[in-house]
Amino acid sequence: MSGESIRILLVDDDPGMQRIVSEHFADHGVSVVAAASRAEATAHLAEPSFDLVVLDLRLGSENGLDLLRDLRTTSDIPVIITTGHRRDEIDRVVGLELGADDYLIKPFGLRELLARVRVVLRRAELSSSAPGRTKEARLSRFDGWILDRRRRRLTNPEGEEVTLSKGEYALLTAFLDAPQRPLSREQLLQATRVHEDIFDRSIDVQILRLRRKLEADPSEPRMIVTERGIGYVFAIPVENLSR
Repeated sequence: MSGESIRILLVDDDPGMQRIVSEHFADHGVSVVAAASRAEATAHLAEPSFDLVVLDLRLGSENGLDLLRDLRTTSDIPVIITTGHRRDEIDRVVGLELGADDYLIKPFGLRELLARVRVVLRRAELSSSAPGRTKEARLSRFDGWILDRRRRRLTNPEGEEVTLSKGEYALLTAFLDAPQRPLSREQLLQATRVHEDIFDRSIDVQILRLRRKLEADPSEPRMIVTERGIGYVFAIPVENLSR
């Protein structure tokens, strides 16, 4: 990923930190948008154009972990967390368990932060092109539905947006990458095991939740069909586009 294409959200309530990070990154072709609170960050993240979030876990009276929890229910955008003291080890561990990709302890060098950003983005790019994943697909169309993978946005045939949890999104993309092919529970678990809410709960429960959002009649599914003795199959043809 070239520097010119990188756009990050910096969530930090220190105006000085916002300024120096923005200026340093701009010198290296990286665009920075700053937010000082959870609400401000949430508003910015409604835009689908960020590549990474740098999140300070101390936002005045707010806890950045709450924002991280919110973010991980809807998005897999890479997140680097920052903490102000070495004694904040518990917060760092919790942040990593919640899905943060890396962390830095303040004070840190701007060059190190930029290097970490680039490493995390390269790692995410390699992960997205790993075997078993759809390398170029950005849009998936099926039976009037559209999944915009870049924006993580699912719309039904009426054009209405349907909200997916992190686990439901992971499961749906696994099906869309292998349409009309029976997948065992073990295969589905393997395809989605990086997502805690899939790993900790049964695949069958997640299938039921996804059916309730996709199927006109979840009790008589026509999209996600049970293959007795095998698992499940996404029975609808899928058009994956690289746009």
